[in-house]
Amino acid sequence: MEYRRLGRTRERVSVIGMGAWGMGLLRNSEAWTRELRSLRRGMELGVTLIDTAETYSSGRSEELVGEAVKGHREEVLIATKVAPPHLDHDAVIKACNRSLRRLGTTYIDLYQVHWPDPSVSIKETMSAMEKLVQEGKVRYIGVSNFGVAETTDARAALGRNEITSNQVEYSLTNRYVEPEILPYCSREGITLIAYSPLANGRITTSVQESLLGRYKMTPAQIMLNWVTRNECVVAIPKASDVAHMEENAASVSARFDPKDYELLSSSL
Repeated sequence: MEYRRLGRTRERVSVIGMGAWGMGLLRNSEAWTRELRSLRRGMELGVTLIDTAETYSSGRSEELVGEAVKGHREEVLIATKVAPPHLDHDAVIKACNRSLRRLGTTYIDLYQVHWPDPSVSIKETMSAMEKLVQEGKVRYIGVSNFGVAETTDARAALGRNEITSNQVEYSLTNRYVEPEILPYCSREGITLIAYSPLANGRITTSVQESLLGRYKMTPAQIMLNWVTRNECVVAIPKASDVAHMEENAASVSARFDPKDYELLSSSL
């Protein structure tokens, strides 16, 4: 597994993380057991970043993550998110406490604002985030689905802390972040966490056969390798079964020739 620095912190996280969107829906079901095994297998393979949110599966995704990391809490970085309805100061604090209970932990490594809400002052939200850091309940602050202007405002609203990451959709077939957001993150030392890096399961068939054979990778692995080619990017594909988790984890076992990245970029 390959590891990269998280923002400007000293923390290093796996380039391939695990996204827990849609997971944990039915406790004690066959799906719950399968997803639990997948997360634990990921940790065995060196995956250290697990991403969830208070809204995923109505909070049960956080419960699943909490169950998966029992006995291994210090080995992983848990990232979760506060939803737009909870962005005023007191609501952020309460939402964090609920997430902590569901995760079964005393701290969240990376707490992210899930979506910007222009009806709530970003200063109010970030004031609550900094209070949580001061209390030891949160280690790092991040945002999600923020544009450059919104990220700049969030950074300006912080006094003692930094915006560590911005989680946005990014894949070979969805590259809206490339003109502005990606260069900004790279320049400012902000980690870009790519969600839906496999285009929500719509694996492109445009990957050249020559690349599949040359690097001995599947189309999904090619897509993950491509999206993490930039040093400031990590990806969080969903892996709800062990086979997919193993496939994802092996996607950065080798890096491509720069010309092949260019070939992929121009293939769509």
